[in-house]
Amino acid sequence: MTHRNMPVVSTNTDLHETLALLTSQLHPDANHKEDLVFLKGVFSEKSLGYLMKIHDKLKQYEKQSPSPVLHSASCLAEDLTEELKDGQLEEDEKELLLLLSAPHLKAVLSAHDTVAQKNFDPMLPPLPEDVDDDLEEESVKIVRLVKNKEPLGATIRRDEVTGAVIVARIMRGGAADRSGLVHVGDELREVNGNLITHKRPDEISHILSQSQGSITLKIIPAIVEEDKMKESRVYLRALFDYVPFEDRATPCQEAGLPFKRGDILQVVSQEDATWWQAKRVGDCNLRAALIPSTHFQERRLRYRLKTGSFPASMSPIVTTYERAEQDDADVEGKDIVSPTSKVAAAFCGHAFSWDLNPAGLRRSFRLKKDRHDSPGEPRTPDANHADFLIYEEVTLYLPRPGERPRLIVLLGSLGARIAELKQKVIAENPRLYGLAVPHTTRPRKSHEREGVEYHFITKAAFEADMHNGKFIEYGEYKDNLYGTSLESIHGILDQNKICLVDVQPEALLILRTSAFKPFIIFVRPTVFDSERKSLSSCSSLHSMAIMEHDIQDMRQSAEKMEQCYGHWVDYVLVKEDPVSAIAELHVILERVRMEPQWVPLSWVRT
Repeated sequence: MTHRNMPVVSTNTDLHETLALLTSQLHPDANHKEDLVFLKGVFSEKSLGYLMKIHDKLKQYEKQSPSPVLHSASCLAEDLTEELKDGQLEEDEKELLLLLSAPHLKAVLSAHDTVAQKNFDPMLPPLPEDVDDDLEEESVKIVRLVKNKEPLGATIRRDEVTGAVIVARIMRGGAADRSGLVHVGDELREVNGNLITHKRPDEISHILSQSQGSITLKIIPAIVEEDKMKESRVYLRALFDYVPFEDRATPCQEAGLPFKRGDILQVVSQEDATWWQAKRVGDCNLRAALIPSTHFQERRLRYRLKTGSFPASMSPIVTTYERAEQDDADVEGKDIVSPTSKVAAAFCGHAFSWDLNPAGLRRSFRLKKDRHDSPGEPRTPDANHADFLIYEEVTLYLPRPGERPRLIVLLGSLGARIAELKQKVIAENPRLYGLAVPHTTRPRKSHEREGVEYHFITKAAFEADMHNGKFIEYGEYKDNLYGTSLESIHGILDQNKICLVDVQPEALLILRTSAFKPFIIFVRPTVFDSERKSLSSCSSLHSMAIMEHDIQDMRQSAEKMEQCYGHWVDYVLVKEDPVSAIAELHVILERVRMEPQWVPLSWVRT
């Protein structure tokens, strides 16, 4: 083979031109005549020249990053072929028909449509040649998943009859779910080539959780109907704290969803009666995780209550809680206001509402209620008739134009002085906020007006309204009765004003209804540390002992309030000082007025 006058090929020369130049320079000699003739014949092939021209055209468009205009070139080619076959054809039409009928062009057009639609099927590894003999009659599926640090998103169980390792559930949004290749009921035979039929489920779960990168599974597919269930839109407010790693009953602790009381959970699957799949609203993680179902959680809490192993830190029973009665007594001989009720103190305009001062802590006595139980006598919890705090179904709600605003309920522990907060908010904007006018049996003073400061009624009328359930709470102060009626709250709301009330927490049993849709704010003071530091400046050790006792009472009051009623609270306002507390309260009230808030679904369901 000889090469004569071989031209210099520049980098700009097209590939098909280079091929033509190379072919022209091939001249056979005596020693390689047969090989050269064959090579020249290959280079002279028209199909190879066409491929080179296509290559050059593609290289020209490569820098332009073109996007396909159409997504159905194959269908258009077939339609055009049918039209050409129906009539008399010119020479160029015959050539076009011949091109459109060529299998190579059809393949190119099919590839174009696949790329244009981004329909890329996964590349699965070939079926192993050494398939077990007992699998010859079964359909075997080899699945390869890419897993990083996230869990695989599937749990397994052992079939009680066959002993097979079965996929128990697929977590919505997890790696297994996104692949679409693993389904509930599939039988798992191998993991990364290792036979797992004789391993325990916890051992297999450990292998899967520790694996990183590519995981190859050998699966016997389950015969199941097509899953038509769309993602659920059930939202629940959690009424208890849950830590999966402390729950030995969970099928997979890594797959559990930890949550706190008050978190909003979106339940995406309730197919499993014991373990639901859920996501915490606000989390960026799209993968669902496991939470105990209402039925399962209630069943085991009922068992714990019967066996006496119920956690003391939880408040499972709504209907059996009785607020502890505050003792009315002098503190180490100091003068305090006694007896007085929080309601009466607020009505009379005095600072008797959990007021902390060097003279001692002014206490309130328990408000009178129409109860069949003896006052202050706790009832024994009955596991068969207890109302457990587990979940509450909720939805987003914002009053529409023309609807009454939501009631704002303020709860406060000892030292919170919430009456002061309420009065300042109303005084700053009386057109937007209103105060329910209370009822009293005391005589009207000369400067007071009926229906403004109070509704003045007789004691007989007050007691009749009291027994007819018209008051949310009431109390007695200096032989006079005081109370807040449901009618007075409705009167403020009917004026399209936001009504603010501060009540004892027992009143929530009456107010927490669809008629009021209350937004409940718990005000908790943070005077514990600051007050203790100020004790060092006191000259009297006797006074220091009184203050220490009062601070301890305040702390216990806040903890008890949160423990027993925290599941009803929408917002906790930590009161450091009156100025910042008022500013924060304004922000909360504006948010409730302008932004959707989570409320029980039963409040808005028609």
